[in-house]
Amino acid sequence: MSVLPKVSTTAVGVALIRARESEREDRLLNDPYARAFGDAARASFAEAPETWAKVEQLVDAFYEGRIAGVRVFDDLVRDAVEAGLTQIVLLGAGLDTRAFRLGLPAAVRLFEVDVPEMVSFKEPILRELGAEPTCGRTVIAADLREDWAPRLIEAGFRRDVPTLWLEEGVLGYLPRERAQAVLTTVTGLTAAGSRFIAGALKVDEKAEHYRQLREFVGTEAQPSRGLGPDPAAWLREIGWATEFHAWDELAAPLGRTVATGDPDTGLIVATSP
Repeated sequence: MSVLPKVSTTAVGVALIRARESEREDRLLNDPYARAFGDAARASFAEAPETWAKVEQLVDAFYEGRIAGVRVFDDLVRDAVEAGLTQIVLLGAGLDTRAFRLGLPAAVRLFEVDVPEMVSFKEPILRELGAEPTCGRTVIAADLREDWAPRLIEAGFRRDVPTLWLEEGVLGYLPRERAQAVLTTVTGLTAAGSRFIAGALKVDEKAEHYRQLREFVGTEAQPSRGLGPDPAAWLREIGWATEFHAWDELAAPLGRTVATGDPDTGLIVATSP
């Protein structure tokens, strides 16, 4: 089994969060595969128990907010499919299982893009579980820092079909120039009526749990990462129409104590005209 690089191991943390949530009676989602990812990851860290302990600490720190975020994105995926979008691309898919657990129609084609190390870790586990997606699912082993678009097209992505693009944090690990290059590529691949969804979050870089996360994945607190200080404005500059949805309004129906009180924290839903 492949050992994940530290940045990719954050995906294990999100899987552990989904697994914990799935065990609750009042769960916001049910992921029957997440626990297996966590168990496999734990075994791969058998010789580094201190690293695994750090993963579990981060799971505790980020649990409430992250699980609410996963559920919000789940709902946005369902909304997009109901609106007629049948092609989905997950940028930095990690250990995502939406192709298996959301009951997406067979007509949907979902592409997962992530680094080869992640794919090598994830796919054998799904095969061992006998997991079967309800929709079409294609995995592309590619690094977003490189020329990933040709592999997506070769795998059957159709440029003439409106697409839902999801970004749940991976661009925040990239230098701004590289992150914006990813979205420039996305724009060039996008048919009219497509959607791009990403977080617009204000992070307290001085908060202890964020400091621990940066130390764990080996990144520094740099304002030059991601799409920039005003991603919505930048998206409009390259041709997208944007809507902002405040986090507190999105999360309120979930009944969890995850409100931030910050009207500028939320999600950007961008549409290609």
